[in-house]
Amino acid sequence: MWATPSILDSDTWLNQASYYEATTERGAALPALAGAQRADVVVVGGGFAGLSAAIELGRRGLQVVLLEAERICGGASGRNGGQALVGYASGQEAFETRLGREAAHRAWDLSLEGIELIDRRIAEFAIDCDRVKGYLHVADSPRKARALEQEMRRSERLYGLASQWIERAALRDAIDSPRYHAGAYETVSGHLHPLRYGLGLARAARALGVRMHEHSPVVALARGRRLLARSTHGTVQADFALLAGNCTLAEYGPQLAPEIGARIMPVGTYALATEPLGQAVCARLIARRAAVCDNNFALDYFRCSADHRLLFGGGVSYTTRTPRRLAQSLRARMLRVFPQLEAAAVSHVWGGFVDISMNRMPDFGRLGDNVYYLQGFSGHGVAVTGLAGQLVAQAIAGQAERFDLFAAIGHRPFPGGARLRTPTLALAMWYRQLFDRL
Repeated sequence: MWATPSILDSDTWLNQASYYEATTERGAALPALAGAQRADVVVVGGGFAGLSAAIELGRRGLQVVLLEAERICGGASGRNGGQALVGYASGQEAFETRLGREAAHRAWDLSLEGIELIDRRIAEFAIDCDRVKGYLHVADSPRKARALEQEMRRSERLYGLASQWIERAALRDAIDSPRYHAGAYETVSGHLHPLRYGLGLARAARALGVRMHEHSPVVALARGRRLLARSTHGTVQADFALLAGNCTLAEYGPQLAPEIGARIMPVGTYALATEPLGQAVCARLIARRAAVCDNNFALDYFRCSADHRLLFGGGVSYTTRTPRRLAQSLRARMLRVFPQLEAAAVSHVWGGFVDISMNRMPDFGRLGDNVYYLQGFSGHGVAVTGLAGQLVAQAIAGQAERFDLFAAIGHRPFPGGARLRTPTLALAMWYRQLFDRL
């Protein structure tokens, strides 16, 4: 899963760095937790959601200890496609069906707030993360173009998201690809370098007094009026806990909340980076440096980086196994979109897991009075995770109305139990991808 040399006929790229790691200076690891500590809140997970909550709690003067099993933003937060998109993976109609039109509109407004929160934090904490505004949503067939147009017109009519509709005849000016039939361009969404952004959040949290420990997996959480989080070489006693690191999944180690683990599934997603193509080539490939995504169920997503590489994501694994010949498969997907890159060398291939819920809606809630959890971002988490951290901090501080909007959604477990849920999901996803092709 992680970076690749330009040789595509081997799997020697496994366990190497992602493009983001290769272009970021992390510095030395933070010390692991040792001994017994006391805090108001223990945060489990050092990704965007945990860091966002830590910042908001630190601002309120609460004593916070954040425990990360590996490195800060070493998981999905620092490895994703970097696309910061308004809305949710489920789409708005799922919110309307589950919560009603008024609550769906509040959820939409909160997603807009999540985008604004990214920009406020970049400005406040001087985070250098290659932030760019602009997003192009594309369709690769006439049927999908009609569906995309209906979706974008509906988003503008009901939620005020203005976009520029681009028919096929004009689309090559926006994206130099023969694959797409139509597209919609909007300027609310965009992209960034996710690892640099996350490490900027970590610096901000530490400056606010958050005690942060890497290589400190939480192996047990004793619940009660006072909580006790136990790591390999230390403990944290706290009044509140936030589970923000996929720590309900058995695939990630000890389940700290097994009663909600069946409501999410780990899904592998993968990306490559080309060698630098040059500014002129990138400007021809994707105008206005937009982030691009298609509207297939198993989608492609891509953009150009600040150093003029193409970052291309696509392909998924529903079995938690890395696909065979992954580099070749990703490169083939890229060439279906940009055949003119036949001679472009691939410098990195990497991947990781996102947590998806059955309905692709975020799964936020509380267990008892003092354990909160954030999960189910479903591959749409760059903006929503920051918002989620802010909402849970407000809830812990006694202002739970906004958090409870999401807690009211209600989620079902994946069918099949621990043994059968993965093959059941894989079969269902195969069917959806076949439908896309047909």
